[in-house]
Amino acid sequence: MKLSDLLTEDLMVLELEGANREEVMEELLNRLDATQALSDRETFKKDLYDREKHGSTGIGSGIAIPHGKSDGVKEPRVAFGRKKSGVNWDSLDGEPANLIFMIAVPKEKAGDDHLRILQALSRMLIDDDFRTNLLAADSKEEVTELIIAV
Repeated sequence: MKLSDLLTEDLMVLELEGANREEVMEELLNRLDATQALSDRETFKKDLYDREKHGSTGIGSGIAIPHGKSDGVKEPRVAFGRKKSGVNWDSLDGEPANLIFMIAVPKEKAGDDHLRILQALSRMLIDDDFRTNLLAADSKEEVTELIIAV
């Protein structure tokens, strides 16, 4: 399973409109729902918010990775949103999140798939140059090329 297979261009929003975490999560939920990745949007939304209650998914360095294992998800997918001005995500470092990756995984595939996706994202996002290039990318095609190159 390659990240580029799970994070396709129809799951990218390069200019998020939301002004806060909830609005941004709605935009990414809508994107996942529009691509038929969800069987029950509201069930997945509840599971996402339940996960956020356990601790912020804002991991610092301008990154947030909201994620959920849910019966409301048909197949593993990752939605990506970018907000250059940032949005408050109660991140560990207190900085706003600019790069938001929403992971959706079916509950029955939660173990392996969920961990593999988190590991793949972590490997990419630890690289300062990758994050800088992702913020500067002018198109979804460029984002895809960056992800494939890692």
